[in-house]
Amino acid sequence: MARGRAPGYDTQREDILARAAELFATQGYPGTSMNEVAKACGVSKPALYHYVRDKSQLLAEIATSHVTRLQTVVNEVTALQLKPEACLRQLIERFVEEYAGARHAHRVLTEDVKFLDPQDQTRVLSVQRKVVTAFAQAVAQARPELVEASLNKPLAMLLFGMMNWMFTWLQPAGKLSHAEMAPVVADLFLGGLGAVRLDPVSPPPTRRTRPATKTLSTGDKK
Repeated sequence: MARGRAPGYDTQREDILARAAELFATQGYPGTSMNEVAKACGVSKPALYHYVRDKSQLLAEIATSHVTRLQTVVNEVTALQLKPEACLRQLIERFVEEYAGARHAHRVLTEDVKFLDPQDQTRVLSVQRKVVTAFAQAVAQARPELVEASLNKPLAMLLFGMMNWMFTWLQPAGKLSHAEMAPVVADLFLGGLGAVRLDPVSPPPTRRTRPATKTLSTGDKK
């Protein structure tokens, strides 16, 4: 009889994937060893292999899980049956916020797919293409004339260029959050620079300055 999984197995496995994603994102997939993953997870290396076969499986599961979640977001938004522009805006805002909650996995997906085994790479890229196609269709529904000009997919790719690389400059502890930037990205894509509204963005914190010295008037003594 096969031995059953210990209580907490799934939770521990999810923690291992999250820790591995953080390591891959911060120091690169090739530069991360299974010893480092085990240490970060607080388990021995033999115990780590109880949860995953090898480092390539870690990478495949991180990438697959993230891209599958993105496909789920597309399905959820599509199910709302919104008007075309509202649907596209919802897709943009949901994706930006999704990236915020999975920034390590997202960085792994964008930078380390090339290290996947061919079969895993094909599977992940297949789901990615479906996500891009969904955005291209949303663009086409908002602007049907773009289809004849073959511009709906290139515009969708430009949109992903804005969203996908926000992690390189938008820091979690920065002045702006992903939630604040999500409607800005939607405004910019849908209406251009002139359509960007200032209200979703929190004003920068007031800088503390030294007490102002008294300004000399005509009657003041120097």
